[in-house]
Amino acid sequence: MTALPPKKVLHVGCGPLAAEKLHESFHGDDWTEVRLDINPGAHPDIVASITDMSAVASGTFDALYSSHNLEHLFPHELPLALREFYRVLKQAGYALITLPDLQQIAECIAAGREEDTIFMTNKGPIAPLDMLYGFRPFLAANPFMAHKFGYTAATLHKALREAGFLHVRVERDGEFNLWAVASPTHL
Repeated sequence: MTALPPKKVLHVGCGPLAAEKLHESFHGDDWTEVRLDINPGAHPDIVASITDMSAVASGTFDALYSSHNLEHLFPHELPLALREFYRVLKQAGYALITLPDLQQIAECIAAGREEDTIFMTNKGPIAPLDMLYGFRPFLAANPFMAHKFGYTAATLHKALREAGFLHVRVERDGEFNLWAVASPTHL
C-alpha cells in the first residue's frame, strides 16, 4: 500500500524556528510545516504579511495555524487576513487560531489587576497590560510585537463568519486565550 503524502500546514506569523511554536496537533510525520512571517529575520519559508499572502497559491493547504497574530493588526486589516486564511485553505481544510481573550483581560483590568502577573514565561512575567498592548520588554526592539486591537469570542466568531468560513467554533480557555477552529465547509 502506498503511503499518503503528508498534509501541509501553513504556520503564519511563525517567528524564529522553534518546534514548540507549532501546535502539537501538527507534529508528526503526517504533517509538513510551511512557515510564513513578515519578518525576514525569522527566516521563514515565505516572507509575507498575513494580510497579503499572494505568494501562496489558493486552496493549497490542509490547515493553517495562527498563534497570537491577529491582535497585531488594525481592525480594518482583520478582514483582509481572514479572507487570505480562507483563500489558501483547501475546501476540506481548517484554520486553528489562538489569540488573547480581551474579555478576560478586561475583567482583570476592571478589578484593578492590570499590573499583576497573570502568568510567567521564559521571557518574564506577563501582566494584563502586556496582553492588551504587547509584551512591554519587547516593544522597543520589535515594533511588530505591538497589539493594535483585541477580540472577544463573539467578535472573533462574527469576523470569521463574515470572511466566509461556514464552520466556526470559538472557545475561551480560561487562561487568557481564545481558540478558534474555522473551516470553509461544515465539518
